[in-house]
Amino acid sequence: MMADHVDTILAQWKTQRPDLDCSPMAVIGRLVRAKQIVNPKLDSVFKSFELSSVEFDILASMRRFGSPVTPTELYQTLMLSSGAMSTRIDGLVKRGFVERHASETDRRSCTITLTASGTTLIDEVVNAHVENERQMLSSLSLDEQEQLAGLLRKWLIANE
Repeated sequence: MMADHVDTILAQWKTQRPDLDCSPMAVIGRLVRAKQIVNPKLDSVFKSFELSSVEFDILASMRRFGSPVTPTELYQTLMLSSGAMSTRIDGLVKRGFVERHASETDRRSCTITLTASGTTLIDEVVNAHVENERQMLSSLSLDEQEQLAGLLRKWLIANE
């Protein structure tokens, strides 16, 4: 099997610190390296639709919910501050992708819904996003992808 960037780092550590078991670096280093490779590829798809990754996350979350959501539900789901969420929602309202609807019972509250153009846009972006992810994973068989997903799920459950 060919060596990757992390193999080089591990070999250097083995030379400099043969007393130290650096095997955790094999996994964590590859996760970090994968993030460095994946994020720009994800962002390129979002940018092709004139969206940031946060805007994509907001629109995709709304599409998954399938019903009106509050800004609080969105920022808790996406782990953003309420101020950051308000700013992003304002931008999406101005672009015609979402609408705010005031609460009839609480004037401090509102719900957010996708507009028809917002729904059309996010459906197109999600299609391109999934195809982009499919391409990134194409070096793995479907069985290998399932195995990797299962291992990552197990790790996330233990660490989230």
